[in-house]
Amino acid sequence: MVNQKKDGVAQRILTGLALLQDPALNKGTAFTEKERDALDLRGLLPPHVHTQEEQVTRVLNNLRRLSDPLDKFVALNALHDRNEALFFRVLCDNIDEMQPLVYTPTVGLACQKFGLIFQSPRGIFIGSNDKGHIAEVLCNWPYQAGIIVVTDGERILGLGDLGANGMGIPVGKLSLYVACAGVNPQLCLPVTIDVGTNNETLLKDPFYIGLRQHRLTGAAYDELIEEFITAARKVFPGVVIQFEDFANHNAFRMLQKYRDRICTFNDDIQGTAAVALAGIFSALRITGGKLTEQKLLFLGAGEAATGIAGLVVSAMVANGLTEAAARQRCWLVDSQGLVVKSRTGLAEHKWPYAQDHAPIGDFLTAIKTLKPTAIIGVSAVGGSFTKEVLEEMARINQRPIVFALSNPTSRAECDAEQAYRWTSGRALFACGSPFDPVQFNGKTFVPRQGNNSYIFPGVGLGVIASRARHITDDMFMAAAHTLAHMVTESDLEQGSLYPALPRIREVSAHIATAIADAAYDSGLAGKSKPQDVLADVQSQMYDPHYKSYV
Repeated sequence: MVNQKKDGVAQRILTGLALLQDPALNKGTAFTEKERDALDLRGLLPPHVHTQEEQVTRVLNNLRRLSDPLDKFVALNALHDRNEALFFRVLCDNIDEMQPLVYTPTVGLACQKFGLIFQSPRGIFIGSNDKGHIAEVLCNWPYQAGIIVVTDGERILGLGDLGANGMGIPVGKLSLYVACAGVNPQLCLPVTIDVGTNNETLLKDPFYIGLRQHRLTGAAYDELIEEFITAARKVFPGVVIQFEDFANHNAFRMLQKYRDRICTFNDDIQGTAAVALAGIFSALRITGGKLTEQKLLFLGAGEAATGIAGLVVSAMVANGLTEAAARQRCWLVDSQGLVVKSRTGLAEHKWPYAQDHAPIGDFLTAIKTLKPTAIIGVSAVGGSFTKEVLEEMARINQRPIVFALSNPTSRAECDAEQAYRWTSGRALFACGSPFDPVQFNGKTFVPRQGNNSYIFPGVGLGVIASRARHITDDMFMAAAHTLAHMVTESDLEQGSLYPALPRIREVSAHIATAIADAAYDSGLAGKSKPQDVLADVQSQMYDPHYKSYV
């Protein structure tokens, strides 16, 4: 066995069948004649040497023959399991086509069917039955992790409690870290903490992969999370931990508990906030309005809504408003109606946005009463931006800002055609799920996803590149400004509030640079600031093109 080292990451060069069975090293039929002789591969492969480009063409041909997105998801997972570099080359070169397959919206269905389509394990599963031994479990991972995406599966997208089946989310997120920002795949560790599930359908499902028990709660739950955090930092010093798809009652308090203690963030709260704020910045370039003049009405009052509202408030304060005045421009509607101070039993995370106003029971009445300039859907209630809602937004605004951010697609508040048609083509629209361009009144509108993949990969890359010790709100503000700055005038002319997805690695490199700059300037970096931060970031980005082993 030959050992090499590239960018600080160990490269294990095996020989023979062991090499072909290692997805991190396997190149399949692309091994050259010289490599086949040196690495004992002669006869173990068909004689013709294919280039990686030819392999990509083969993969795409096979994928495009499949009509079911879930079948494509399974095929891509199988490719990931046998040839990692080829998998990421397919993703990087075809990100528009592949991102909806490896992540939203297809990953939602994949999680629902996870036990049925399960082929081989990826990442680390930590069960509540592993309490007291979590460090030993993490030591079974063969690489030095640099970033962990962890879920407990309780609030998967807008689908609810999927238990251990939620592993599809950390796996998908980390695939985007690699494809969208060039984080080295060997630094990426998906983790699912299986504390059980309260989903009775799953508990009765013979194919369910998780513990057959109801969810652990209270002190026992907190102790398990604490042991995981402590063990992860011991086994993987300096690791970034991203909390993903935890339910509201745990997400907020865990972020507050750990954000000043370790290098961590919650993408559902902070990443969603940054991408939404960037979209608002882009929309205001079209309307010419000021951020401090906007009134935002949220449908939904959970992690995403309060995360976005919090970052919007910070941006308004930076533009001259007091914090109290800024909060009065962010209104929330939940399942019980407008969030107001007179309501009893409000969750703690809603209190900062509880307004001194008479109760309003429904969203349409709230629009008619409050006259918002923007509505932001993060409710996971499909179709809730009705024809009446959108027509009313168009009546009170020349260019209504309409963000239907819930995913998967079945949970979208409206689709792109509805947004444009029911506002007479005047909506400034962003979506959480992908929608095709819309032809309306002789104009082609190109909606783009307000997807967190524009933010979190660059954040992770910037933190790794600068060895930041903490991730701050100022970093997410910098990420939002950077993303908005990457939107071109031609993007805006076609109604696109975000850059084209094929530019995502360029976008992520600039966001990573902004994150790294913030770390250096605040004294949170673990190394000296390089002369050219962008060049330093780009030098650390993973390239999925094959490299020679001999």
